[in-house]
Amino acid sequence: MNDVNRIEETELGQTGIKVSRVCFGTGPIGSMPEVYGHGITADEGKDTVRAIFSGPSNFMDTSRNYGAGRAEERIGAVVREMGGLPEGFVLSAKLDRDPETNSFDASAMRRSLEASLETMGLDRVQLLHLHDPEYAADLDEVTRPGGAIEELYKMKEEGLCDAVGLAAGKTSVMMPILERFPFDAMITHNRFTLVNRHADAMIDFAHGKGIAVLNAAPFAGGVFATGSASNPRYVYQEASEAMLAPIRAVEAVCDRHGVPAGAVALQFSMRDPRITSTICGVGKAEHISAIAAWANTPVPDAVWEELSTLEVEHDDPEATRNYVPPS
Repeated sequence: MNDVNRIEETELGQTGIKVSRVCFGTGPIGSMPEVYGHGITADEGKDTVRAIFSGPSNFMDTSRNYGAGRAEERIGAVVREMGGLPEGFVLSAKLDRDPETNSFDASAMRRSLEASLETMGLDRVQLLHLHDPEYAADLDEVTRPGGAIEELYKMKEEGLCDAVGLAAGKTSVMMPILERFPFDAMITHNRFTLVNRHADAMIDFAHGKGIAVLNAAPFAGGVFATGSASNPRYVYQEASEAMLAPIRAVEAVCDRHGVPAGAVALQFSMRDPRITSTICGVGKAEHISAIAAWANTPVPDAVWEELSTLEVEHDDPEATRNYVPPS
């Protein structure tokens, strides 16, 4: 990777951990064609992990939910062949609900971490999130004494991670939890993009508390990366013409100024001083160099001025409101 495309680093909130301002997400390497519209072979997935480890960023995010463990298996294969994580590399992992019962009790959280560490060939991770609590039958299972969050903090005390976070979709679920617990970081996805600002107030709140904000899915499920003509999907689902209209309005602005929509979508997140790092899901090795180039592509001020006049959605994306990630 040329130095010109190196991605600058910043501090992860108040943790002292240094992370790149772009984090590579591994959902696509778990091969979930029902989500992303295409599959990824095991070899492609491992090649992508190698490219992440040797690439422009020191930051990667994963979950056991990504392809029923396939993403972590492919990460683990590369970690073992390399003899461990590269020095200075930061891995963000997650505590996931029991795949059979959807339970978020302490024992399920413990099993989730143990399975992740064994699969990836690690004895600890740098950053550990509680993942998708909106799927709990009762949020009390997550927040009560002896529940998921208490177990998450216990793992930090045990040295199994350096920092803890909250990763979820619905802001209506995240906000009450963020108000009650002192997380080091949080992940919001698909709710702060060129066409949606649903997470804006939550991002403001978290930043004000010193919580590192990780903004995932700046490409709105991939459409800004590949283009609405070839990929008429929005937030992992087939999109209607009405849903694609604001995306095409953004693309028209980008076309007029000769800049890639992918670069603009990524930099919309990166230029926000409240956002520590932007998580971009990657499935193939070549995506990493493309995203690094987009992070460094000059975008004229006139683009931002025109985009500021476009109407954007402030509600939850309809396409994700009832979306349940496959196991």
